[in-house]
Amino acid sequence: MSKPVCVVWMNESGVYERALAHAGLADCLEFHGVRADQPIPGDLAARCEVLVSWRPPPGVLGGMPRLRWVQGSTAGMEHWLGNPDLREQTVLTCARGSHRVQMPENILGALFFLTKPLMHCALEQRGSRWVKRVSEPLAGKTLGILGLGAIGQELARKAAALEIEVIGTKRRPAPLPHVAKVYAPEATDEVLAASDFVLLLLPSTGDTENFMNARRLAAMKKSAWLLNFARGALIVDADLIAAVKSKMIAGAVLDVFRKEPLPADHPFWQTEGIVVLPHIGGGHPQRDISVAEVFVDNARRFLAGEKMATEVDRGLGY
Repeated sequence: MSKPVCVVWMNESGVYERALAHAGLADCLEFHGVRADQPIPGDLAARCEVLVSWRPPPGVLGGMPRLRWVQGSTAGMEHWLGNPDLREQTVLTCARGSHRVQMPENILGALFFLTKPLMHCALEQRGSRWVKRVSEPLAGKTLGILGLGAIGQELARKAAALEIEVIGTKRRPAPLPHVAKVYAPEATDEVLAASDFVLLLLPSTGDTENFMNARRLAAMKKSAWLLNFARGALIVDADLIAAVKSKMIAGAVLDVFRKEPLPADHPFWQTEGIVVLPHIGGGHPQRDISVAEVFVDNARRFLAGEKMATEVDRGLGY
């Protein structure tokens, strides 16, 4: 019986090959590694049944008539779902869970950045200036997480050690450890009104595009900060700029944008109160290892004919 043909279209394809070998699955797939900056040979594409990749350039999936499963390397799969060449029978799985450690750490780093004067101190050291400053405590603050998935729940666990109260929304609300109250999405305004920091971790779907608009920004505290570590399309850029400039809210920390890299002429760069981060949220030196672990778990289920752990619901968009 022939083995399913697997193409890992990633620069670090060896990480995935070693992960399969470690799991005892190396002999179960016909493995091919192709660098992401190189095209997949046409004959290999025609035989490919399993594809591991970040996102497909236009036209590639059309040359893969036997493709049964796509393993994405990110949690969001909107680029795959929007591809016109993706066939209905091809199963999509995302890399949900691969950001579990790094993303919460970077979000906590953003909270410390907003409340501790470390940046100011570093800049003042350049001029040998001693300027007495006072940091604001995080203990006792309320963090509202819109989208209490795996990342949000891990962040809540870590935030509890800092005595931060966490509330948030979940599509199917139910009690969660370290979360004071879980709301339905319809009660988002209650979370906005009660939070000192509002964190966006929602998936990018038709329902969430332009989610943070002028009306929802107005529902936040004037002293509150907005943090977006999900997708740039969740925010109406012009509405956020207006809200920050008018002091409707304190400001924002943005790690994701509608277009990346963020164009040099975008007003986010020059709007006082908006902090621009170059999409550092989930990246780390062991990122491919984390994604490979998700892939191997799914591969084991795929070979057994079982439903895969991180399968994307096309109706929901994640």
